[in-house]
Amino acid sequence: MAKAVNNGSLSLLRRGVYTVQGADPDIVSAFRENGVLTCVSACRFYNLWQLLEPKAVQGPSPLHLSCGSGLARAGVVDHTPCIHPRHPYLPVAGLADVLIHALRCRPELEALVMVQSAVGHGLITTDFLRKKLQGNRNGAARSVLNLVLPRADSLLEVLAHTHFVRAGLRVRMHVELPGVGEEDCLINECLVVELDGGTHLEGKQVKKDQYRNNATIKGGLLALHYYYVDVVHRPGDWSWRYWRS
Repeated sequence: MAKAVNNGSLSLLRRGVYTVQGADPDIVSAFRENGVLTCVSACRFYNLWQLLEPKAVQGPSPLHLSCGSGLARAGVVDHTPCIHPRHPYLPVAGLADVLIHALRCRPELEALVMVQSAVGHGLITTDFLRKKLQGNRNGAARSVLNLVLPRADSLLEVLAHTHFVRAGLRVRMHVELPGVGEEDCLINECLVVELDGGTHLEGKQVKKDQYRNNATIKGGLLALHYYYVDVVHRPGDWSWRYWRS
């Protein structure tokens, strides 16, 4: 080990901890700070959805850790101590702590998509999280759990559902329509909304969507399509604001 440090193939991070070239910088930082990654900094280790803002708005992101010391660290958001089993071999908090920290730390929609993906993949339940979030100080976190859907195939669906509900509209998700098939959203029983990801831009899919639109209109309903950028980055510009009345 000493020879490897001398020749540069290893670096001594702190006593008993060595790193190789190209090591994951977040993992290295967690070891350096004697903490575990949590909240949004742990999303990728559990394949959780993330609501990412444009880089120009987001800027440099602080690292979210649970260090337990309470000491301020530059560039670090230090969360409360973890109380659930952590990742089996990485300095990463357990999924329950990751979500609890996110629910207390992040804005509503950002925390919501994380919880929705974990629930959707069967990794945890909202009932379990709700039991861990008792008391008045966790009221906002529990309100986020109320927005989790029984089924959401993408973060677009859970975000759109939340925006529609917040606008005072009646929304049903994954509605089967005769002659059309399953639609993402049915608003006020008169408007179909489809949420289009990247695959919907492919030629074959575009033609299929047009036929479905025709069938929807023939069935007496209106149809609108929205894309990722509409749902995630500019929901305030959606044209449903103008037809709500």
